[in-house]
Amino acid sequence: MIRYLTWCTALTVLLMLANSGVQARDDVAGNFDYYLLSLSWSPQFCAETRRDDEPQCQRAYAFVVHGLWPQYERGFPSRCSNNQRVTETTINRVLPIMPSRGLVLHEWQAHGSCSGASPEGYFSTVEQAYRHIEIPQPYRSVGDYRRITAAQIKHDFIAANPKLTTGDMVLQCRGPYLQEVRVCLDRKLEPRACGADVRDRCGGTVVLRPQR
Repeated sequence: MIRYLTWCTALTVLLMLANSGVQARDDVAGNFDYYLLSLSWSPQFCAETRRDDEPQCQRAYAFVVHGLWPQYERGFPSRCSNNQRVTETTINRVLPIMPSRGLVLHEWQAHGSCSGASPEGYFSTVEQAYRHIEIPQPYRSVGDYRRITAAQIKHDFIAANPKLTTGDMVLQCRGPYLQEVRVCLDRKLEPRACGADVRDRCGGTVVLRPQR
């Protein structure tokens, strides 16, 4: 009877975790399946943040790196136990592609700490991942509002990166406005299919805000 009650209690806990969307697992640094490279459309971020003191919004950036996130096939690890700190040298090195000191520190704590690498090693991987993806020419300089289909954005990225397929990337929008292009990469930084929970969140037509 006691064993039966114990089994029932364990089953109840697992069902509660499943229903709440929480996975019963320990997030261990280095234990993940693939990376998700998140490229943020900076004009949209600046329109949403509305902070005059935000470093990223002091210049007319186009796509910048939001993050490189270790992923499970479903879900992702977060804030793994890691006491290492990001040096000022490393921060300054990645500012050209992640143009905010606060963003760099946050991304290490929330995601980089789960990579299994040191801060220097993790941000070196971020730089490599960014260089692996060619930004299509039409998105390097946008001076006016541009209305375009989501399918065309994917087509343009695939044309610039022949190894990419539509299953390797998703788009994120706020209303009609493009927020991010997210690209799934294996641990060697080659494109791969995204996990089932990494989905497009844009309609058929997307608007790009101009750089200012």
